[in-house]
Amino acid sequence: MTTPRTAAIIVAAGTGTRSGSEMPKQFAWLAGKPLIAHSFAALSNHPAIDRVIVVIGTGQEAALHAAIGDVEYVMGGATRRLSVLAGLEALASTPTRHPGPGSGSATPHMLQAVSMNHGRPRTKSGVTEEESVERVLIHDAARPFLPAVVLDRLLTALDNHEGALPTLPVADTLADAQGGTVDRRGLSRVQTPQAFRFDAILRAHRDWIGEEPTDDAQMLRRLGGSVAMVEGDTMLDKITYPADFAAAEARYGAAMISRSASGFDVHRLEVREELWLGGILIPHDRGLSGHSDADVALHAITDALLGTIAAGDIGMHFPPSDPQWKGANSAQFLEHAAGLVRDAGGIIDFIDLTLMCEAPKIGPHREAMRTRIAALLGLSFTQVSVKATTTERLGFTGRGEGIAAQAVATIRIGAA
Repeated sequence: MTTPRTAAIIVAAGTGTRSGSEMPKQFAWLAGKPLIAHSFAALSNHPAIDRVIVVIGTGQEAALHAAIGDVEYVMGGATRRLSVLAGLEALASTPTRHPGPGSGSATPHMLQAVSMNHGRPRTKSGVTEEESVERVLIHDAARPFLPAVVLDRLLTALDNHEGALPTLPVADTLADAQGGTVDRRGLSRVQTPQAFRFDAILRAHRDWIGEEPTDDAQMLRRLGGSVAMVEGDTMLDKITYPADFAAAEARYGAAMISRSASGFDVHRLEVREELWLGGILIPHDRGLSGHSDADVALHAITDALLGTIAAGDIGMHFPPSDPQWKGANSAQFLEHAAGLVRDAGGIIDFIDLTLMCEAPKIGPHREAMRTRIAALLGLSFTQVSVKATTTERLGFTGRGEGIAAQAVATIRIGAA
């Protein structure tokens, strides 16, 4: 028995004017990454979901690329209904890829949605996309934290229903415009994602006439489709106002644990070498020697970050035997490690770096190092500590033969 092909649509075409953010809220940062990146990761990593399409607004291509990189997207419409329809039509048609913003290959792919003629474009295999996509999840980007168990409930419900939506009971007392109490028995809060058999929800969207619907399940019910209600999750609460960002951070943080790991590195001082420390060039009569730029500070921090997610060490990711890293800027090593932490769902909380050398004096360059490291990691200046010490003229650092660095990284990450 084959598994039904399942796609997901993330609706992210709004402007989020009530959120208080300077940018559309779906691209604002929350819990260590852009808001939309959380739901995209949850959907794309789920084993039952084969494909994820993002629906964005006009002019949001660059913001999408900055948030989640090279993904499929389609331009939305003037309303949420039209935006969802654009995503459904893109799934129903043969995708046509167009270059995204900027240059290079790492750009989003815009999908050309089929025109409103109800045509059935076919794939190279002769099977229509509409036939190949059997189930679809429709999700709002404003609900970033998406538990896998809710996805499982929704998809299971489609075995016996044409649609399914997550709900939670109404706990608060409700009142009407005149202040009278409303009976909350039988009432539920509706969340997303909502799951549907693809042909049923596509037909509901194509045939819709009337006022704007409040959600997709309403449209399916009007056609007589059966919609199951499954248990939702408070993690799916929608982010609308500025206070919602703080509440979401607290919810996410409660489900995380703290991890710390250390990194250590040493490089020899030699003449005719530049001295790079903490991402800045320091005037000195000698510099550190190594296959890359030998920035011992950034190397130690890189190893510390890799340690927090048990991802090996810098030599595994950037082997010194590989000629492409000869003379390389160590900033890219650090950014790579930070990216792996974020991809694992981690948030970098603090970096503590200790440099061990007799010369040069670190004090005059300390604040510049903190600023540079913070910028590379997307942290605030206050989240980076840089200290220095000597070894009382003992050992290779005491003799001025080299510089050593030790770093400790602290992150938060979801419990395994």
